[in-house]
Amino acid sequence: MTIAITADTLRGLPLPDSGNGSKEARGSALVIAGSVEVPGAAILAGTAALRAGAGKLQMSIAAGTAPHAALAVPEALVVRLPDGEDGHVDHRVAAEVLLPRTERAAAILIGAGMASGEPTRALTAALLSGPAQAPFVLDAASIDGLCAQAEVLRARGGQVVLTPHAGEMARCLGCDRDAVEADPLGAARKAAEILGAVVVMKGAETWIVDPAGETWHYAGGGAGLATSGSGDVLAGLIVGLLARGTTPAAAAAWGVFLHGEAGRRLAQTCGPIGFLARELAGEVPGLMRDVADGKMAWRDSTG
Repeated sequence: MTIAITADTLRGLPLPDSGNGSKEARGSALVIAGSVEVPGAAILAGTAALRAGAGKLQMSIAAGTAPHAALAVPEALVVRLPDGEDGHVDHRVAAEVLLPRTERAAAILIGAGMASGEPTRALTAALLSGPAQAPFVLDAASIDGLCAQAEVLRARGGQVVLTPHAGEMARCLGCDRDAVEADPLGAARKAAEILGAVVVMKGAETWIVDPAGETWHYAGGGAGLATSGSGDVLAGLIVGLLARGTTPAAAAAWGVFLHGEAGRRLAQTCGPIGFLARELAGEVPGLMRDVADGKMAWRDSTG
């Protein structure tokens, strides 16, 4: 059975109570993202993590862009990673810097805006194999070649969320992009089974499959979401929700819904296309409130 992701569905998956209201109670999100060419990915993902309710934020980014990221997101602690070649960070030194931080994080995101290639794959493998007990979100370049490291992901016991688009899924599974686009749900199911992870198969419609095969579907928030940086915001929302203590499948469902409905709201005020990814995260706190208060029930029937 496939579960439609609606406001009513999410009210059955309530977000964790913020407890005494302290930032420690809502967890620390560690966002490892960006590159010399795409530093904004870390900013988009980090801001989204805070908008989703994470209590604290650490952003790890290439040293050359770290000061700019720190100014753009003054709420974050920014960790400078040593620059390598071609926009990559030096993955060996980066792993040494980041492994202790992963042990203290409540949730970890890797990959948004990072350069594709062996350095990112090696850093991802090193962190996944490390001592961190926190859940991971793997996005963009960190998804490449994952099926060759399936045992590392499976050892995480379902505490990993993948957020691929069709091209990234094709590279993960070692198949043609056309095959993924022809059957995105089948691709998501295959990846979830191989990797023992929650898979968020992005596209005009989004499919979520967990390691047990349970499936969720979101019909889509509109064409405007197909814009630069949109996926970075989605990954940031999911890691922020995980930092709060939300389960991986629930964090994926909430993240996809909040991202899509933010796009739908912006389309109503700005037009169907042309709004910016950076504007999506600002809609999220109000959306979470409206879902909890039952003010979005009408969307369940009208789409």
